[in-house]
Parts: sequence; structure tokens; C-alpha cells
Amino acid sequence: MQEFNAFLSQPKPKLPFLWPGSLNLAQFNPIPYKFRPSRKLRMRQKARSAAEAKGQDDVTSLNTSFDVLETLRHLRRRQWKLLDLQHVIIAGFLIFCLLITPSAPFIKTGCVLAYSLLLLMPITQQFFLPSLPIWTYLIYFFSSRFISNEYRPHIWVKVLPALENVLYGANLSNVLSAHNHPILDVLAWIPYGLGHFALPAIVSAALFLFASPGSTPAFARAFGYMCVLGVFIQLVLPCTPPWYEKAHGLEPAHYGMEGSPAGLARIDALLGVDMYTTSFTTAPVPFGAFPSLHSADATLEALFLQYAFPRFRWVFISYVAWIWWATMYLNHHYAVDLVGGSLIAAAAYYITKARWLPRPQPGKSTRWDYEFVEFGDRPSKLRDEEFGYSRYGYGMGLLEREGRGDDDEWTLGSSSPSFDSLSRGESSTSGANSPDILRPVTPDDDFRHHIIPLTATGDMWDGTRPVRESELNDVVVVR
Repeated sequence: MQEFNAFLSQPKPKLPFLWPGSLNLAQFNPIPYKFRPSRKLRMRQKARSAAEAKGQDDVTSLNTSFDVLETLRHLRRRQWKLLDLQHVIIAGFLIFCLLITPSAPFIKTGCVLAYSLLLLMPITQQFFLPSLPIWTYLIYFFSSRFISNEYRPHIWVKVLPALENVLYGANLSNVLSAHNHPILDVLAWIPYGLGHFALPAIVSAALFLFASPGSTPAFARAFGYMCVLGVFIQLVLPCTPPWYEKAHGLEPAHYGMEGSPAGLARIDALLGVDMYTTSFTTAPVPFGAFPSLHSADATLEALFLQYAFPRFRWVFISYVAWIWWATMYLNHHYAVDLVGGSLIAAAAYYITKARWLPRPQPGKSTRWDYEFVEFGDRPSKLRDEEFGYSRYGYGMGLLEREGRGDDDEWTLGSSSPSFDSLSRGESSTSGANSPDILRPVTPDDDFRHHIIPLTATGDMWDGTRPVRESELNDVVVVR
């Protein structure tokens, strides 16, 4: 009897190649990847923990630090990427402008030091670093008047009129401007003379307040780089606008000739003020017809606004059509110029949208309604310690995109449950529409396309908590 009891007390025999807990039947019957809990959910929970550890729980929060050393520490830890060449390009444009402008060493040095300080202080960096391409565009545009004529290329007079007739069969600008009226002058002046200068600030404010956090920096970068490219093309490929053809025909143009306000001169005469006559006569780029930055700016603004506020898409499209008409009516651009500007704007928008534009979420009306932000058309890596954008900061840098993931996990405008409800293990009211968790089947559902996971204990999941991947042993497809 004692020998029998001793035999029962012996531990269970173990195979030499196994250890406790190593035998998991699930590994012999793996669940298809697209039926597993979404990787986005695990990434968000990981991001949540990282943000809480850093004290950045609110995605809408702004950095209020004046500590320059904080930025220097970020720069020291930063891993520089190929896309950081953008900063070298911007610095090259600024150095070029400093070299060609008249000598004013104290003013130039003071401006450089002041802006450098704004870039180093975190509280101002978050606004002035995204807008640096815009400031570069403005400096580049106004300082281009100091480029020596011996380095300037040939001015093309016949190219745009020829393209206009080939593509459209007529000079649309001359047709639209043939008959003018004071009411039409005012209607054209509103978008061309007022909206063009005021809308960039208005759009930035609207995106900052009512769109997903990070939309304004993305818009500022796209706007600035687009305008820098536009001015560069205008300087490398100078072309005469429609008003030159009306005043001088197809005679050769030369540098030193004055510009013209064209139809805007009638606005000055109507209002009795000199708002446009002097500024357009002494314009830095009088022969910058192609591409039209009026068209490019309006198109880019409309694309960003329709992305953030799709309900008013028709309003934004109407504004682009309005400014197209106004530009040709005032005799400032050919239709070819407008198409070229819009194409450049579309390229800037879709490049930004693919990588860095935050995605809007259903039911969010202001930036303070967001609990998390997802960037671009693909899932993004978390760069919490990186100098610049992070998923939980309002930073300045470029976001690195993660490698191509499973398309079955990706949905635009996902109504995922909040971090708080997931961390507490509560069910979300939006879970029925969320791709991030597996939900219980209801009588109203189509049973042919629902998956019911079984836990390790054999019980069906009741929907009160997310199922961990390690708990899944099998999947039952209900038909």
C-alpha cells in the first residue's frame, strides 16, 4: 500500500522536449490573421501606456514649455531620415535669398537669430516649424526681384497663347474679359483680391479648431512647399500673362518692364484707393503666369476643407470655380495656368494625405473630441521620443509610415472604442461598427459573415472585454 501511495505522489512524467505551458494546441490550428483581434487595437493600447508614462494623455494638448534644452535633447536623440533633406532644401532657399538681397548684416542676423529662437522654444516651435515653408515662400518671392538679369532665362511670350488655342480653341481669358461691368468687377475682386490673401489663415484656423489634431501643420507644410515650387517654376520658365498680350501683342518681353494690375485697376478706380496698381506694377515676378498660384492656393484649400468637412464639398468646389472665372475675367492668367496650378495643388494634397494628414473620425466636431489620431492612408509607427510629430503630441517632424499591413485591418474613419473603455475592460457602444474587436452576434445580424471566438476554457466570448490572442484556441464560423 505504501508503495502504491508513493507511486501516486510522483510528479507526472514530462517529455524531454517540452516544458510547462509549452504545449499550446492553438499553434497546431492557427487562426487566420484577418480573424484575429486587430493589430491596431494592440498598438493603440501600447501607445496609451507610453503616453501615460510621458504625461501626455491628451492628444489635443499643446506644448507650453519654453525650455530650449528640451528641443536640443530631442535633436540629439533624433534618428535622421532621408525625408529630413527637406530642411536642407529650405535652408538652401533661405541662404540664397540672404545672399541676393541688399547688404544689411545686422537686420539679417537679427532675423535669423529671432526665428531660430522661435524654432528652439517648444511652445513656439509647434507653430513656426510647420509654417517655415510658408515664410520661405514669401521671402523667396519678394527677394527674387534682386536676381541679376544676366542669370535670368528667356521670357516666353507665345507659348501660353498657343497652348490656349490648341487646347480650348480660343483665348478664354480674352473672351471673358471682353465685356466688363462694375458688378462683375466686384464679384471677381472678392475671391481674387480678398479671398486669396485671407483664406490661408482662415483655413488654418478652421482646421485647428474643428479638424483632427495635426491637420493645420500638415496643411501649412503642403501650402508652403507648393508655393515654393510654384515660384521656382515661374522663375525658371517665365511666361507672359494675358494682360501683356492685350498691351503689347506678341512682341518679345524683357526684364525691367513693369507689371500691370489689369482688371484690378478698375477696383482701385471704383474704390478711390491704390490697393493694387502700385503693388502689381512693381511686382517681383511680373512674368510668372504659369502656374497660377491663385488657382493652386484655392484648390489646395478646397481639398483640405472637403477632407475635413465633406458635407460642404460643393461649397469648396464652387469657390475654386469662382476664382478660376475671376482670374481669367481680370485678365491675369490663361486657363492653362489655372489647370497647372490645380495639378500642383492636387499633387501636394495627395502626397500629404498619404503619409501625414490626420484622418477624421465620425462624430468628432472639434479637436478636443479626439482621444487618438491616426495619420495617412496606412498605419503609422509611434514616435513618442522623436523630435516632431508623435501620435500623442502636437509636434513638428515628419511621421514615419509603418510597412504595408493587412488590408483587412484597415478602414477609413474607424469608429474604434476609446482607450479608457478598453483599458477598463468595458464594452463600447460603437463596438458593433468597429473593426478592432470581435463582437457578439445579435439576432438581427447576417450569420453568414460573423465569427464567434472560443476561449481556452471553451466558453463563448460574451463581448464584455477584448479577447487576447493567447486565449483563442479555435474559431467557429456560423453559417
